[in-house]
Amino acid sequence: MSRALDVEGREASAIRVLLVDDHEMVRIGLAAVLDTEDGIEVVGEAGNGKDGVRLAMAYKPEVVLMDLVMEEMDGVETTRQIMEQLPETKVIVLTSYLDDSKLYPVIEAGAFSYLLKTSRAGEIADAIRAASRGQSVLESQVAAKMMNRFRQPKPSAQKAPHEELTEREMDVLKLVAQGLSNQDIADRLFISIKTVKFHVTNVLNKLGVEDRTQAAIYAHKHDLALD
Repeated sequence: MSRALDVEGREASAIRVLLVDDHEMVRIGLAAVLDTEDGIEVVGEAGNGKDGVRLAMAYKPEVVLMDLVMEEMDGVETTRQIMEQLPETKVIVLTSYLDDSKLYPVIEAGAFSYLLKTSRAGEIADAIRAASRGQSVLESQVAAKMMNRFRQPKPSAQKAPHEELTEREMDVLKLVAQGLSNQDIADRLFISIKTVKFHVTNVLNKLGVEDRTQAAIYAHKHDLALD
């Protein structure tokens, strides 16, 4: 069940906060605690993502406390839709989950801060105030996970097939691309025809092509036909 609260008469300086969580007792507890905090006003409560978006459009809160796992619409999609409509709103994720499948998608959707439900009431209030000042707050475990992710070495760019060729195989490819026969290549490189055939086979395999014609096309496409 979702309910909107009357925000008439609130202090002009109060930070307007919307609660989005499918557990009623969590919402009641948060509202009760936050309403005792100076400068923070809970303007609405939503029990699912769809109502969260609707109330965000109606109340235009400065901060949204967002649960992640909810029926009808999860916190990731709710965050995304709110950010599309209200880009200045700061979404603070308040969840029990730390797994990557939820953490990174909601950050990419635009979440500003990420806290766990084990956080103390004062920490949540401080995060709301920080968000209103444009300062992001991340649970220490979340910050560690994100830092580790960025520290991971990036995979090197995949090499083009012809970069796997040896110097001799490249020589053979260039001559194949020029239309030379195996005998001509053998004479040009002063090697046996058997050796030429061996190199041609390796070239075809490494380039992933079926015959000499395709190898020649590949060479011309990558400007390898000429010295």
